[in-house]
Amino acid sequence: MTQELCDLPGHQISARIRRRELSATEVVESTFARIRRVDGRSGSLEDRRPDPDEARRVHAFLELTEKQAREQASQIDLAFARGDDPGPLAGVPLAVKDIFCVRGTASTAGSRILANYRAPYSATPVERMVSAGALIVGKVNLDEFTFGSSNESSAFRPTPRNPWDPSRVPGGSSGGSAAAVAAGEAALSLGTDTSGSIRQPAAFCGVSGLKPTYGRVSRYGLIAFASSLDCPGPIARDVTDLALALGAMAGADRRDATAAAVPVPDYRAALEQGVRGLRIGVSPDAFHLAYPDPISGEVRLQAVDGAMEAAVREAVEALRAEGAEIVEGIPLSHARYAIPAYFVISRVEAASNLHRYDGVKYGHRHAGPVPDLRALYRTTRGEGFGTQVKLRILMGMYVSAAQYEEQFYAQALSVRSLIRRDFEAAFDPAGSYRVHAMLGPTTPTVAFPMNELYGDSVLMQYADFLTVPANHAGIPGLSIPCGLSADGLPLGLQLLGPDFAEETLLRIGRAYERATEGESWRAERPKVLAGMSSGA
Repeated sequence: MTQELCDLPGHQISARIRRRELSATEVVESTFARIRRVDGRSGSLEDRRPDPDEARRVHAFLELTEKQAREQASQIDLAFARGDDPGPLAGVPLAVKDIFCVRGTASTAGSRILANYRAPYSATPVERMVSAGALIVGKVNLDEFTFGSSNESSAFRPTPRNPWDPSRVPGGSSGGSAAAVAAGEAALSLGTDTSGSIRQPAAFCGVSGLKPTYGRVSRYGLIAFASSLDCPGPIARDVTDLALALGAMAGADRRDATAAAVPVPDYRAALEQGVRGLRIGVSPDAFHLAYPDPISGEVRLQAVDGAMEAAVREAVEALRAEGAEIVEGIPLSHARYAIPAYFVISRVEAASNLHRYDGVKYGHRHAGPVPDLRALYRTTRGEGFGTQVKLRILMGMYVSAAQYEEQFYAQALSVRSLIRRDFEAAFDPAGSYRVHAMLGPTTPTVAFPMNELYGDSVLMQYADFLTVPANHAGIPGLSIPCGLSADGLPLGLQLLGPDFAEETLLRIGRAYERATEGESWRAERPKVLAGMSSGA
């Protein structure tokens, strides 16, 4: 397949526009042409009869912002014509996960309760990326309020599909973001990661995703799920684009007290420094799942997919050949409790955050008569919230109740501290291991078929088993592609580092990209793009 403009990574798009080899307008037109060819019907609340052709489409988008994107592109072209520089992301198409407020757009969080809400302001990460020159091409679908690991819980149908195999999930909750980037419908996407919701869909869709350190990127304008875990971050086709995007969106924000006042480095400057002199750790705990037997309660172990482990082991050797020192056998002994702790902490925080949706201030309101305010709340929420949202509210209220708080919530917070302590021991420069990063698989399996796990909250949550420890610890995590399974499905490699070590993770990721640039799997394309003729 001949490469089209929309298939270029963002840094190449911006550089070529800057050199006047192409225009931002040409890029945005190529992007919308691709969306028209592969995306199909946008998600909606309408109950339509299934169309077999729709099962072969991506369905990443909820809303396209064509007029806005074309106006932005025109302004960028005019700026370059005047000799001005619109920013490091000038002309780069950006898809925004619909958990972020974007002024003038429907900002739904994938929920019926916010279907009529149009945001009067934009989130800080969105504002900053637009100020850096990115072109917003639309809002993409997600699990309702980001509750899920497959992108099947959205109230807006059809839900996104995996571009590599449309019968499989794109991952969640940023599945629309990852699918859009993989299918060439945007060079960059803005997602969120609460238990792996950037890294897991990035791995499933064969693209790169970065969860920054908690507080590295402002959460202002992000519709909250679990406020102590949520992290905005970018999804892109390569590590260089992640570096550019993070540089644009990171930094302190007077509107968000949790945004860290830590200087933002030039993430791209260190990308080509290689890995010589870096110590990279590998933990045996990263190659299996630990879960309680539902009958005996005994903790059982299940190995990750064999192809996944083999690809990660090959990545270890590739980085060793590049000069990295590999440190084996680092224990992360409390990671096995990360999912149960997440179940408790995230549900408590979700229940608290969701109380603001009451049908009074904004969003859906029950249209019929009600006897009192409590009935309005109850009926509005019953109509507006989906099943997954209701389950999380109920569980959050249960485990935070006075008689159970010590038994569940306090213990979960203690487990979070122990998980953090394991990572601190691994990264401690005066400790036994002294590693600069940890390496392992991003997910235990490749993307699973649609409807295979949906409805089973426990099994679905274990898709995030390898990613959620970083959310508990607050540390940064990077997922990059590391091969394909025998079925042609993407495999993901995860790198974790100490607080504010994004620069190091990106540097390692870039070294791995260079070391494997000649691998045959890098030439493979998602199934939805197979046989597509070039329109460039």
